[in-house]
Amino acid sequence: MAQATVTDRDTARLAELIEEQQEIFLARQTKSAEMLARAKKSLAGGGTSSWQIARPQMIWVSHGSGSKVYDVDGMEYVDMHGGYGVSLMGHGHPAVVKAINDRGPLGTHFAQPTEDAIWCGEELARRWGLPLWRFGNSGTEATMDAFHLMRAHTGRDYVIKIEGCYHGHHDSAMVSVANDEDEIGPADHPAQPAAGTGLPKAITDLTLIAPFNDLDYIERLFADHEGQIAGMILEPIMMNAGIIPPDDGYLQGLKDILHRHGALLAFDEVKTGLTVGPGGATKALGVTPDIVCLAKAIGGGVPCGAIGGTAEVMNTIAEGGYDQVGTFNGNPLTMAAVKATLETLDDAAYEHIDKLRKIAVDGIEKLIAEYDIPAHVVAVGAKGAVTFSTEPVRDYRGFLKIDDRFSNAHWLFQHNGGVFLPPWGKAEQWLFSVQHTEDDAQRLVDNFESMARAFRA
Repeated sequence: MAQATVTDRDTARLAELIEEQQEIFLARQTKSAEMLARAKKSLAGGGTSSWQIARPQMIWVSHGSGSKVYDVDGMEYVDMHGGYGVSLMGHGHPAVVKAINDRGPLGTHFAQPTEDAIWCGEELARRWGLPLWRFGNSGTEATMDAFHLMRAHTGRDYVIKIEGCYHGHHDSAMVSVANDEDEIGPADHPAQPAAGTGLPKAITDLTLIAPFNDLDYIERLFADHEGQIAGMILEPIMMNAGIIPPDDGYLQGLKDILHRHGALLAFDEVKTGLTVGPGGATKALGVTPDIVCLAKAIGGGVPCGAIGGTAEVMNTIAEGGYDQVGTFNGNPLTMAAVKATLETLDDAAYEHIDKLRKIAVDGIEKLIAEYDIPAHVVAVGAKGAVTFSTEPVRDYRGFLKIDDRFSNAHWLFQHNGGVFLPPWGKAEQWLFSVQHTEDDAQRLVDNFESMARAFRA
């Protein structure tokens, strides 16, 4: 791992590089600028999600094919944005296209189940080791159901979540997400700040906040709220702050503490599900929770969410103790796309992804050492991130200390060099799809070298 220190010269050089690369970016994105000006007349803020509004300018996409995506200015990129983790199958994958085309003429919506839903439930049960499933339409819906289900099953109100984690934009989850350091309170007693406006304090007060990788604090919360905590939700590998893995024994320790106090453990695998491996982080890390939330990659590019759980917990739904509902749940187009995705993501697909990850990680780590960059790489499955810190990051507070100017410069060099990473690169990860090639992975490495060389010039 690099042992570089950041000097005043380094920060000045970063500022120069960011300014230069922004000028290149904006010069290339003239039609996107025109599209944005037009959009602001009919779309609030000029986009379809607030997270699309990013510096230096929103990018308007024309189409995608395989591992590539194309903007309205005609630029081609290796797509490692992947729709924040959705596009594990890449763009226009033949299996997904065929599934949707075959299903479409037979009817696109009935608000009644089709046989594909049974197949998908059986396959998810096999992969995750949890027997019963329900479907929804997004990660937000999946985690909302998890909050509701934990409360309905236990008859308790409080739910613990991890400081700095995002679990969708429903009220209970929008607490201590991407809040600034002056909002999150002391390290030994994290605050419960609302993550935005329009969130009733009466609801957000029911969401208790804990640091990641800290079992002792979970014990303290139960001591302070004995008999009142329904459960805990967390990403088993934290992915709202780059990639932060759990300490050895942390997840099993959580499960033991929660069960000892009659509470439930829910894994938010919206980002890790299928991208980490065929059974997500649950299988990869060997700890099975009471509830798992899935979305993003399982739909093959079609909106989808899912929640699975133990027979005991999911019987609360089956027996009417909690109504998990939605007009579009189990939509036939979605179920056809999920089935095609699960059928495609076999051992050979993950072996291919493993090769791409090795090219990226080995190549970038070599360059970090060669150019003495204050960074290291964290990668798991199809996802990876350059963390611009010389020390491992264990929690959100460690993440906040990272100088995001490095991430900004890296994002610009990658984009201008033909690799599309998620905006706000400090928080997000790259994604390899089954359609990416070794040349695609090498381009990520080459662009990192361009940045490193310019930084040390």
